[in-house]
Amino acid sequence: MNFNLTQIPNRNKKPRTHGITMVMDKGLSVDEVKNFMSATHPHVDMVKLGFGTSYVTPNLKEKLQVYRDYNMPIYFGGTLFEAFLIRNQFEDYISVCKEFGVSYMEVSDGSITIPHAEKCGYIEKLAKLGIVLSEVGSKDAAHIIPPYKWIELMRAELDAGSSYVIAEAREAGNVGIYRGTGEVREGLVQEILTQIPEEKIIWEAPQKAQQLYFLQLIGCNVNLGNIPPNEVIPLEAMRIGLRGDTFNLYLNKES
Repeated sequence: MNFNLTQIPNRNKKPRTHGITMVMDKGLSVDEVKNFMSATHPHVDMVKLGFGTSYVTPNLKEKLQVYRDYNMPIYFGGTLFEAFLIRNQFEDYISVCKEFGVSYMEVSDGSITIPHAEKCGYIEKLAKLGIVLSEVGSKDAAHIIPPYKWIELMRAELDAGSSYVIAEAREAGNVGIYRGTGEVREGLVQEILTQIPEEKIIWEAPQKAQQLYFLQLIGCNVNLGNIPPNEVIPLEAMRIGLRGDTFNLYLNKES
């Protein structure tokens, strides 16, 4: 850090497996990625090229190389996986990941229906090729999954080989673990945490109030995802008590 302050909580050091900040890149240009990485790379743990943007992004290989220059793990959004799957192109998806040097892969079923045993089968296959993140929860706000089912699905996907399960929220933060207003479904979250290790869950939390909720509930090393690129530095400050929302969170505690 740039100067000394006491009573700052200990953030896990990179490369870390816990305390992750996952950023959603929804179409940054090559030059924007250079600026983004230059400004934030110590605080970013992985980058998702959101939904199907990688299909239409110009200069994709050049852009991915910038991320690689910073040893930054990247992966294609789960919606792209589903787009390949619904077209019976699962093997093509694997080929594309290999062609572009992408070794992190997201398995989701937020837009299509996949029998869960089949989804776990895809996780098992992809886990032999790289790091799998699997997303639980529907993008359909009308599809409410009861807490016991979230737990059952998350446990099965971790057992199948997922390194992390992602709690669905979309890029807007208004479905899945959140109500349409963006408010956290607190009972759901807390019930999930009785059964699933928190270090294995990435909570999609694009809104500041959502990030704050999880920081207060779990601590500075909670895994958070779908963070906008321009919110990485503000989030890191909030994680360690250097933003008004968390200013008093760690004072008079051991750092």
